Amino acid sequence: MGRVGPVERCYGLTRIHAGSQPNLDRVARFLFRAVEGQLTTSLRSTAAFQRLFHQSFMKRTWLLFAQAVTVLLAAYFVVATLKPEWIHKRATSLGGVVSIVEAPAGNPNIPTAGSLSVPAKKASPAVVSINTSKAAQRHPRSNDPWFRFFFGDQDDQPQVGLGSGVIVSADGYILTNNHVVEGADEIEVTLNDSRHARGKVIGTDPDTDLAVLKIELDKLPAIVLGDSDALQVGDQVLAIGNPFGVGQTVTSGIVSALGRNQLGINNFENFIQTDAAINPGNSGGALIDVNGNLQGINTAIYSRSGGSMGIGFAIPVSMAKIVLEGIVKEGQVRRGWIGVEPNELSPELAETFGVKADTGVIITGVLQNGPAAKAGIRPGDVITSVGEKKTDNVQALLTAVAGLKPGSTARFALQRGSDKMELDVMPGLRPKSPVRQVPNQQQPE
Repeated sequence: MGRVGPVERCYGLTRIHAGSQPNLDRVARFLFRAVEGQLTTSLRSTAAFQRLFHQSFMKRTWLLFAQAVTVLLAAYFVVATLKPEWIHKRATSLGGVVSIVEAPAGNPNIPTAGSLSVPAKKASPAVVSINTSKAAQRHPRSNDPWFRFFFGDQDDQPQVGLGSGVIVSADGYILTNNHVVEGADEIEVTLNDSRHARGKVIGTDPDTDLAVLKIELDKLPAIVLGDSDALQVGDQVLAIGNPFGVGQTVTSGIVSALGRNQLGINNFENFIQTDAAINPGNSGGALIDVNGNLQGINTAIYSRSGGSMGIGFAIPVSMAKIVLEGIVKEGQVRRGWIGVEPNELSPELAETFGVKADTGVIITGVLQNGPAAKAGIRPGDVITSVGEKKTDNVQALLTAVAGLKPGSTARFALQRGSDKMELDVMPGLRPKSPVRQVPNQQQPE
């Protein structure tokens, strides 16, 4: 072939191009499809990425929200447990002028923590107020003009007294103190529900300063008698009564001591000591435990001012039950008695009577033809036990002998000189004796 000129070259090239037009279309379509596929794949990848990113963002947001809620709930629980007042307080305004903080209204049916309202509500209906009156004691010559000239007119107003009592039976029996009703001409009993009734004295026991009254009313609330022998020092107790006539009052305290005796208040003493406030008017009222059960009858206080000084005494319900049973059943309390004059054992008395005992109660006098004399007990003997009860002091001996049944033989252990012996003694019925009084030991009316 000859040489191709420019035009021919161009023509040939053009010709070649023109002849390759179908191939170019196929190439173009291929490239378009490739680019389109790449773009589609890229777009799909971008959408997937966006979906993945959106899901991841939502997940992180949800986790952050859940953690925040958990922390807030935990903080609320801690505050509600340790500082509930921070949550329940609400700010209000007083008349639109003063900003104050008020606690929410409580539920009166649900007692607050540490409250003693439950035992107080249980026992209070059975505690009554006792008002007594006694005719004025006129002098035999009070109508004599000369007597009236020198001494003036005598007061004709009746003497009134105030005390408390405890309903121990739905039949109307009430336990109170003997000194509350002693010598009274009229006795009026007022219940916590404002009902009134005239009280009748069934019997009294001056040796323990207890008395039993009876009223005639229907549907009387009776207190539950507890077990005073199970009391422990430190137990919480409540004293319920009508101090100074202001109305039924409840005070709280603890058992300060047990078995208090030799106070010179009663002949037979086994007092529960408490720091619950007892004031004039509380005598005969109830000393209850945290279950609302009766543990004692409030009787006396130690005071230099006439009011409570934190030292009060109550007769245990175990002793009160014996008195109640004896008075209701027989009209009196039957106690043992042997007819001796006991004294605390001292080195001087031991030397005087020539006895070698270290413990016990020495007998300095024996009633002629009395139960002790008939059994062979002599002055100078030291009684160390009655039955199985040790007698380390006079009060223990009196209590042990009083617990004996009159007419039933009991074994007494004693020491005479250096010899120890045992004697069988048949106690008699103890005669009634007046209540002893000493200064600073006051019995609130």
